[in-house]
Amino acid sequence: MIRLLSCLLLLLAIQSTQAENRPNILLIMADDMGYECLAANGGETYETPRLDALAASGIRFEHCHSQPICTPSRVQIMTGIYNNRNYVKFGVLDAKAKTFGHLFQKAGYKTVIAGKWQLEGGFEGPNKFGFDEYCLWQLTRRPPRFPNPGFEINGQEVDYSNGEYGPDIASDYLCDFIERNQDEEFFAYYPMIPPHFPFQPTPDSEEWDPTESREYPKSEWRDEWFQDMVKYTDKMVGKLVDKLEELGLRENTLIIFTGDNGTYAGMESQFQGRTWVGAKGKPSDGGTRVPLVVNWPGTTMEGQVSQSLVDFSDMMPTIAEVAGIEVPSKWGIDGQSFANEVKGEGAAARDYIYCWYERDGRRGKASEHTRTQQFKLYGDGSYFDVIADFEEKKPIDVSTLNGADLETHEMLKRKLEEHMSTTDESDEAQTEKREKLQRDTKEESKTKAA
Repeated sequence: MIRLLSCLLLLLAIQSTQAENRPNILLIMADDMGYECLAANGGETYETPRLDALAASGIRFEHCHSQPICTPSRVQIMTGIYNNRNYVKFGVLDAKAKTFGHLFQKAGYKTVIAGKWQLEGGFEGPNKFGFDEYCLWQLTRRPPRFPNPGFEINGQEVDYSNGEYGPDIASDYLCDFIERNQDEEFFAYYPMIPPHFPFQPTPDSEEWDPTESREYPKSEWRDEWFQDMVKYTDKMVGKLVDKLEELGLRENTLIIFTGDNGTYAGMESQFQGRTWVGAKGKPSDGGTRVPLVVNWPGTTMEGQVSQSLVDFSDMMPTIAEVAGIEVPSKWGIDGQSFANEVKGEGAAARDYIYCWYERDGRRGKASEHTRTQQFKLYGDGSYFDVIADFEEKKPIDVSTLNGADLETHEMLKRKLEEHMSTTDESDEAQTEKREKLQRDTKEESKTKAA
């Protein structure tokens, strides 16, 4: 009896220690900041020193893909489910959805969201989706977002008129939240407001006017102000890193930075000696390839550059595994955890990415594709080498393929057909097919590794 009691006490002690060591999570998602905007990725137009420093001391992923525009990405990153199964329409998150807010809140974390919402639900929406606190733009209305903005903060409309800047309001709230909860485990989700248009001066721009309250019309936008907004986005990330360091929390906080989609369509940037044209709203690489930096001092390998495939459905299972939280199987997520790579225990095993995109959620009108780092297969059969043909202007003649290239095409075709078949089926049928798809994928990965 005494021996049994001792074992139980030891087990409780181990569980207590594990709970005490669970990391804080800070998930940051910039708005309309594509892969080429990060200097660490090879971008030559923008200044991103704080993000570059996080990349240098953490992991920089070269093949992370979002959805082509904001709402589809927000739905996917929050739920871990591909859009073909739970996307309703633009600007809406299904009221039945389970999010990473729910997951971390139930696990005892303090949860907060600050920045841009754009998912409806009224004043209670963020709370119903698992967030204890919120400081958001575009929750119940659409006021100005930059100089002298309007926000919704924990059930109240708050309007600013003394030269405040929207991105500062959100980042300051997060800093305050972190300080108030420094003795608690917290999950902070920061869907940033910049550098989304309208392109206009920041408080660090020479043309900044603290008395301004309007959002500039397109005729007044300047490319150099977009550059200023990217720089200010980087500055906001640095503010949060500094707060964590000030409070002695940096060593126990996992920071993930990404972007919700590609850069504004038509925005030209210099990247690795060539011109990269933003393609927000399109399923091409210019619309879906986004930066991904993961940094956790003492855990992530410093200066690692990952070639692993990652998509937004993977964020929930990854941060859950890192925190020792199990995602309920009944939630039916599609994502695959890359926590092993975060912890330096091996590369992620994902062989392909699937994308279903239709801005307004109309079934039968969506663009669908599966892809590897190099090859992309669309639902209409068109097939591209996106490394050699970034703008997807020269479809590959599939009849000329053989060997490994043919095997890749056949794998992508098979996976695309399997995902497409779940789009309009019942939840139960979707779950059964998804689980089989994941099992088959894992077996194929094992066979490939062997």
